[in-house]
Amino acid sequence: MKALITGASGGIGRDIALILSRMGYDLILVSRNTGKLEQVKKHLNTDVQIISADLSNEKECFDLYEAVKEQGVEILVNNAGFGVFGTFWKIPLEQELNMLNLNVRAVHILTKLFLEDFRKKDRGYILNVASSAGFLAGPLMATYYATKNYVLRLTEAIYEELRKDGSNVHISALCPGPVDTGFNDRAGVKFALPGLRSLDVAKYAVEGMFAKKPVLIPGIAMKLALLGEKFLGEKTLLKAAYYFQHKKKG
Repeated sequence: MKALITGASGGIGRDIALILSRMGYDLILVSRNTGKLEQVKKHLNTDVQIISADLSNEKECFDLYEAVKEQGVEILVNNAGFGVFGTFWKIPLEQELNMLNLNVRAVHILTKLFLEDFRKKDRGYILNVASSAGFLAGPLMATYYATKNYVLRLTEAIYEELRKDGSNVHISALCPGPVDTGFNDRAGVKFALPGLRSLDVAKYAVEGMFAKKPVLIPGIAMKLALLGEKFLGEKTLLKAAYYFQHKKKG
């Protein structure tokens, strides 16, 4: 049994690696930071292969797949991603394009390539890490929210296609709210609400993935918040989103 996890050097990716290793899965851990992956490896009891890759580079996505496609990967976790805070016109275009490449293109490419293999074998799991941001527009983090909308809706659509096809391949989208990871530092924000423990979110994600649920929303508070949003108009949602996003400014 083998799982591939991108963005495995910290946070949710690292903790999913810990959980799957405890379950007996050999692991392929992917990140730009080889040093941090080596530190993660020290805490794992199963066989671990480390691959250094910048998945914002399309070629490196294909190179990663080619390097592991014969290794019998049964679980793909697309966790790599980042966010940027600020008004849309102030964020450098190059930074946003890099985010689109990592948050969207890399997820799309790896999902597509591994899904084809999984369907041929008629088994396998894909876990795409989206966000509660995937349910909303996000003023002050407009591009990040848009990327997570893409990941969530793509995953839901594939889930239904697989279900209608009677496939034994399953795909899920993890949509957490605030989580205590390194995300804040890179995005340049601080959460307005307390974050969930990364390990708790990872446990919830793995359980939900194996339970074959399409959308995984950890935490009662976030479930209630998303339910409440259904009763608000679009303009009210945008004003509320801006208010809470503005409070994140560090």
